[in-house]
Amino acid sequence: MDAGGRVPYRPSLTQAARPSTFEVAAVDEHGERRDVPVAGEHPLTLYVDKRELLTLMTLGAAPEALTIGYLRNQRLVESLEDIVAVQVDWETNSVAVTTRGGLADLEAKTARRTKTSGCGQGTVFGDLMEDIDSVKLPADATLTQATLYDLLDKVRLHETIYKQAGAVHGCALATNAPRHAEILMFVEDVGRHNAVDAIAGRMWLEREDGADKIFYTTGRLTSEMVIKAAQMGIPFLVSRSGLTQMGYEIAQKVGMTMIGRATNKHYLLFTGAGRFRA
Repeated sequence: MDAGGRVPYRPSLTQAARPSTFEVAAVDEHGERRDVPVAGEHPLTLYVDKRELLTLMTLGAAPEALTIGYLRNQRLVESLEDIVAVQVDWETNSVAVTTRGGLADLEAKTARRTKTSGCGQGTVFGDLMEDIDSVKLPADATLTQATLYDLLDKVRLHETIYKQAGAVHGCALATNAPRHAEILMFVEDVGRHNAVDAIAGRMWLEREDGADKIFYTTGRLTSEMVIKAAQMGIPFLVSRSGLTQMGYEIAQKVGMTMIGRATNKHYLLFTGAGRFRA
């Protein structure tokens, strides 16, 4: 409940998560047959008010949150209250979204598409840099080296689909306390852009603010990842991978603290050094 004792608004949602792994037969280097877990991959066509928007390739572990986060990060809806229902039907591999008043400027936004570097051919509608100048990240937030190390240790120990089957990217939302980080959400999907969208959707559903959080991803830090983290109001972006030039430039522009190549006790601090306490 909120401060006034009211139950926060929540759209009508299905609970249609699919199994994350499936077993297939393989033959190893000794010629022996083995049953091996592999990551799921399913097409999910998104319909908004009965209009087809696009098809996402997804693990299917959090399809409702993925759909909401996708609409949020594409700036197609302004608030959770704009969404009436999200209904996933795996028999038709589709998700139907009903909105309260339709999507504003849908024609103009869908007319401009940018193919991103995201796995599985990510797409950003509209101008990639639209509204980025209006993003204001908290200037007084800080991240300590001890908290970073605690986060990396907890990610390392976290049970993941990647450890079982590989072939997926993972994203985590974590708290940022002195010398301590707690993983609040961990989502894996076949593309890192899907995983970050699913976390964005869950943040809306659970009313999580990004100002005091850390975002972790196994994927590279591209412009798309930086923009999405900034739109969620998260000042700290951490990856075990590297970054791109455009990702670096946008992180500098919005004042984000961006850390790459982060594993065990190793990391590279690229931007936002003023917030980091070593």
